Order: sequence, then structure tokens, then C-alpha cells
Amino acid sequence: MSGIIAQNTLDNSGLIKSPAGGGAWNFISKQTASSDSTISFTSGIDSTYKEYLFTFKNMHPATDVAEFQFNMSVDSGSNYNVTKTTTIFKARLGEHDAIQELGYESGSDLAQGTGAQPFTYAGIRNDNDASLNGIFHVFDPSSTTFVKHFISECNYMSKSGTDSVTYNSFIAGYGNTTSAVDAIQFSMSSGNIDTGDICLYGLTT
Repeated sequence: MSGIIAQNTLDNSGLIKSPAGGGAWNFISKQTASSDSTISFTSGIDSTYKEYLFTFKNMHPATDVAEFQFNMSVDSGSNYNVTKTTTIFKARLGEHDAIQELGYESGSDLAQGTGAQPFTYAGIRNDNDASLNGIFHVFDPSSTTFVKHFISECNYMSKSGTDSVTYNSFIAGYGNTTSAVDAIQFSMSSGNIDTGDICLYGLTT
């Protein structure tokens, strides 16, 4: 499957064309972390598109093994406390090949919880070369009929003891609200988001 990214002065902007018969991902906005406690998208999430995509590039925590996480708002960012039910599983492999695992992580899911949902399990190392990269889809956030489904996949460097480990985490669930979700906030479970880029796209269908 191939695509074309239109040239643009901003490397993450422009139009990503999907294969014949499909739609196109339209760049909306980009935020770059610089020792921020939170990064909030309070505009651009509306009824224009039925599906939105966030991309995470080299998200680096100030605090070692902090979890990268999100929450949703139905009041333009005044409160981030949407009730969520979620599921999470992960695969991991250590650099020394001693850790090989695939499993569900019940301690990182939510059952009608209003707190932040982590994209990660075990957290991101804050070594200079460590980071998280991934994608996060949100479906029809402006619907006033249906709950707000989302899915994500992230890969990041974590650790187990002294061993560095690659984790591939898969999150899915829904915000259990029929109110329109119009803002989404990202943060670390402790400390700041040291560096990293988050881009928002909307899908034309």
C-alpha cells in the first residue's frame, strides 16, 4: 500500500493520500513539547471529520519510567474527566533476549474510570536515546448519539531491572458519553513531557 505526502513547508503538514477508493488524512495542527506538564488540543476536534488521528513522535519523559497518557473533555478543556472503559495488552522483548512476553495488563485498564488512560505499560525510560512513538485514533468524537471509541498502538523503550526493553502496547476502549468530545489532553503520569511532537489529522471520506 503506497501513499503520497504532498510537499509543504511544515514537515508534518499537507495531505496524505490514501489508496484508490479511499479518503485522505488532512493535517490540522502540531504541538511540540518543551518541558510541558500537559499538551492539550482544544480546537480542531469537531464535526468536520468522522475520524481523527494523533501521531506521537519521540515523546520523552522528564521522569524515568513515567507513563504517557490521555484524557478527554466535553467542555472545551475546562475538565478532562470523561468516563472510560478500556482494554490493554502488550508485547515486549529485552535487549538481552531474556524477556519475551505477550499479555493482557489488567492494572492499566479502566472500568468506568474518569482518570487518565495510559498508552503504556511499565513506562518510558528517560535515557537520552529513549522515547515513545505511536498512533491514536478517535472515532466520531462529535456524535451526540454514540459513545466515543478509540484505539492506539505505541512502541517505546522501557526497562525491566537493568535490561532495556522494547514494548508494543495496544489500547482500545470508549469514552462512555453521548456528549461531543471537543478536547483531548496528553500528559505523563509523573513529571513533564520533556520533548516530542504530537500531530493531529482528520480523515476525509
